[in-house]
Amino acid sequence: MLRRIVILVGALLVLGGIGVAVVVNELSDRIAASYRGYTTAEVLVDIEPGDSIQTIAERLAAAGVVRDNWTFRLAGWLSGRDRELQAGEYHFEQPLSAVEVVDTIVSGKVYLRPITFVEGLTIVEMARTFQDAAFGTAEAFLSAARRVELIEEFDPTATDLEGYLFPETYSLPRGATAHDLVEVMVAEFRQAFSVNLREEAERRRMTVRAVVTLASLIQKETGSLEENELVSAVYNNRLRIGMPLQCDPTVIYALQLADLYNGNLTRANLEFDSPYNTYRHAGLPPGPIASAGKAALKAALRPADVGYLYFVSRNDGTHAFANTLNEHNRNVRRFQVEYFRRQRSG
Repeated sequence: MLRRIVILVGALLVLGGIGVAVVVNELSDRIAASYRGYTTAEVLVDIEPGDSIQTIAERLAAAGVVRDNWTFRLAGWLSGRDRELQAGEYHFEQPLSAVEVVDTIVSGKVYLRPITFVEGLTIVEMARTFQDAAFGTAEAFLSAARRVELIEEFDPTATDLEGYLFPETYSLPRGATAHDLVEVMVAEFRQAFSVNLREEAERRRMTVRAVVTLASLIQKETGSLEENELVSAVYNNRLRIGMPLQCDPTVIYALQLADLYNGNLTRANLEFDSPYNTYRHAGLPPGPIASAGKAALKAALRPADVGYLYFVSRNDGTHAFANTLNEHNRNVRRFQVEYFRRQRSG
């Protein structure tokens, strides 16, 4: 910057030289002084690829980030970085000098927008989240979620990415597409389903698809981390003896696929003809029914060392587990029949 100031001083001397020191000091103070001309809590300024420094300066001045466009242009010229400004969306909330604004835009640290996918969502539900967060349309997300080539090495039979889009909070720049997001989500799944877990799956003679499918059932059945391994034990025990899993979330998923689910699961629904209906078909369903978190993925491979075959909700987020049908029926009477009878009478 010093070299640029010397050049500026030389130019002023050529033009007359009167009050050069005063002018230089005023200009230096102007570009170094913090400024905040907007009254909102924050502003976002979008810089498009190919924008000239004049266009950028005008946009920053209009947003109240800098005092005026020539102050910013002078700061850029004096810093020698006026050709290094990076495109993107930038976030401002504190008073900054014109020099600091130049540094911000040169750094390329664009504003990142967060989007959160909670554990247990289906692809369709994730698509709604994507659209509600104003990143794009649900249709765009659904289209990106059909890129099975992203997990072909893990699951060559997959017809979509159900179960392989890892639930997490992601931060994306403006302009990020559904395809960009899906690629990051699959990359996060690869990290979560680590080499150690893949080796455990091989030792248990389970395919990745089988592990992810079982994890999705565990994820949907309990919201309690402490119960993940117990629910896993129930399903692993049932699979071992050839007993139907009878997992309600699989029936709900089947109904959702057919656009028949209205929020209530009835006895008649349990007879719905679908390969995902684990009341009618033994073994695991054809594929994952949701995206499981890391704890559920681990639990699928590390069931608790118990003989449980049954569980029923306690209506408080936890479950009562049982080894025998008689014990299970007692739990059902206590936590379902009698509980709801008291609710109606109360």
